[in-house]
Amino acid sequence: MASVSKTSNTTTTSTLTSPIFITTESLHSILSHRTLIDHFQSSLPIVSPSICTPIRQSHAVSSTSSLLLMPSWSSSPSLPYIGVKLVTYFPQNSTLNLPSVHASYVLFSSTGGQTLASMNGTELTLYRTSCVSGLASRILSRNDSEVLVMIGAGALAPHLIKAHLVARPSLKKVIIWNRTVEKARNLAENLQDSVGLDGVSFESNGCLDEVIEMGDIVSCATNSEVPIVRGEKLKKGAHLDLVGSFKHSMKECDDEAIRRGRVFVDNEAALVEAGELVGAFEREIIAKEDIGGNLVELISGGKAGRRNSEEITVFKSVGSAVVDILAAQLAYETFMHHGNR
Repeated sequence: MASVSKTSNTTTTSTLTSPIFITTESLHSILSHRTLIDHFQSSLPIVSPSICTPIRQSHAVSSTSSLLLMPSWSSSPSLPYIGVKLVTYFPQNSTLNLPSVHASYVLFSSTGGQTLASMNGTELTLYRTSCVSGLASRILSRNDSEVLVMIGAGALAPHLIKAHLVARPSLKKVIIWNRTVEKARNLAENLQDSVGLDGVSFESNGCLDEVIEMGDIVSCATNSEVPIVRGEKLKKGAHLDLVGSFKHSMKECDDEAIRRGRVFVDNEAALVEAGELVGAFEREIIAKEDIGGNLVELISGGKAGRRNSEEITVFKSVGSAVVDILAAQLAYETFMHHGNR
């Protein structure tokens, strides 16, 4: 445990704790997809109005690389924190077989301003992104869903799979598709051997249209700039989870998927950032008024989720500093409760 020192002033005695560093290994031991989904479900409607999230700053470090700063802070007594995610984007790293994105998350006290903790922001983002999708799936997918189709086999894919399995215990089979067939096969084999995933079968399949037709839930996490999911292939009652796109040039599904589905978003930024939605608005496939609601509205019951077993639901997320600070809160408070591992 970090060392503790006490200082006194004229009115109170406060405890000052040295900043802690939560290692990646500790994050994996203290965070679970179930606890984070539950935390989002209970906390988002309560604290969202109290969280200030300025537009992220992006600075060009070179002609290709960037530094991004994503701050947020809360005025709620139940969330006494300031958080900043620091992200570097070096796309040329891919030629060196290195990650192109690195991130750190720093948590401060919003009452005294002291640094409380820092942690791996990349891992934190994987957890929070997947758990946002898991929470949406808990509300929007059919409760008898049996087949999950995972499109993409990158770092986010195993997190999304685990989050959907938590959200829908009825799932019995996971089918993974990736442009590189070997990556999909390797991920399926790794998950089949994972502890805690008993009773679920994992397989890979190279035929995209075929797997989409099988999915009760179809989750996408790619950087594709051409539609991967053809809406005509979605079965009645399917839930489509779109995670990958965050700029206008990116899109993981075609207009038909948006037209057939009832569309929900994690937050309002998706309406101006996500390529699938921006393009659909421009082509008048749907209007912004047709969006079924955001995640907070779905959790609180302000907007209705799935209305029947035939309806196709679409959930598009782009992420936010709100879920970053809530994920960091859970990691920090769990770490302090259980002690340094």
